[in-house]
Order: sequence, then structure tokens, then C-alpha cells
Amino acid sequence: MGDGPKSNRLREALARIDAANADDPNTIVARGEVRPKELAHAEMVTEWVRRLVPDPGEALLLAARAHHLRRWTSPRSSYPEGRAGYLKWRRDLHRQHADDVGRILEGCGYSGAEIARVQDLVQKKGLGKVDDPEVQALEDALCLVFIETQFREISERLEEQYGDEEKMVDVVRKTLAKMSDQAKGLALEIDLDPRDQAIVARALEGEAR
Repeated sequence: MGDGPKSNRLREALARIDAANADDPNTIVARGEVRPKELAHAEMVTEWVRRLVPDPGEALLLAARAHHLRRWTSPRSSYPEGRAGYLKWRRDLHRQHADDVGRILEGCGYSGAEIARVQDLVQKKGLGKVDDPEVQALEDALCLVFIETQFREISERLEEQYGDEEKMVDVVRKTLAKMSDQAKGLALEIDLDPRDQAIVARALEGEAR
């Protein structure tokens, strides 16, 4: 980033988003450090976006940082169980994240069109339906963070529930199906336990058939 008005505006917006996410009462161990969950996730998604896109635009960087803005304020448990309840929760969350980042960006001097673009990215509008490299890059980054931060926990839970690792292979295969070839290659570079790396490799192998 340069030192002009636009770069100053971006820095301010990112700082405000980070401050909002720093209030997360939930924590995770991210790369050896205990951090507020959504703050850590947002920073990691931003890092993956920068690896995926050599020169990411402002809208993509803002969406990467705000994709789960204050997510903990709308827990899954506040919605009915089952798929219908889950889908409504997801839809409402996307709208909430878009509204929250919109207010931050408006306060930083972004135009209506600029805000709308960030909101569309946060909601992943058009994913899988239109050729939008920025939406795909954000989805790729989210999937990579999932593999990096939640793989072991979910793998252990599924193995305990189903008795083998086949269910986790299926979960990873479905995740990989949403990712670009570039992101799939990066998934193999993540520092995972050898057993987890083998599951990713098996899922990739199965997808290629």
C-alpha cells in the first residue's frame, strides 16, 4: 500500500474491522498463539488471499478481513436444528456481515458502489455461477483456513462418530470441489500432521478420478 488518501482509508477500515473482531470471546490456537477466533481467522484469510492473488484490490482485501465480522453475535444455536435452520442462519449471517462492514466503510469515506462491491464479496454472490476471480479467491482462502485451523478437530470427531477416516475424506473432497486448482496445490503445502496430509492427498486423488 502507498501513502495516498486511498491507502490511508484502507488502513483505517482494516483497523476498525480488526477492532470489532478483537471482541470475540471465543479463542483458537492459530500458528501456536491463542487469539480471538474471528480476528485470527480474518488475518489468515487475508494472508491466503495475498498468496492467491499477486496484487489484490481494496474490495477483496476488505472482504477477506470482514467475511465473518462479529460472527459470534449470531450463534448457530439461536436457529432451529436441521438443514432449513442451518441455511437460514447462513443467509442471515451473510446479510449481517454485509451490513456491519457497510457501516464501517461508510464511516471511512467509501462510496456506495465501493461498499456494494465489498458486500457482494462478503456474501460470495455469484460463486460457482459467474466468472468472478475475486469471489473465487475469497472462497479459496476460506477453504484453506478451514484446512489449516479446523482439520484435526473435525477429523477426530468424525472418526470417533463413524469409526474410520472415510467420512473426513468425503468432507475434504467436498471442500476441494469448491476450490481452484491453484488453491488445491496450496492445500498440500499446509503444515499438517502426516495423517491429515494423507487424507488431503486421498481426497485430491479421488476427486481427479
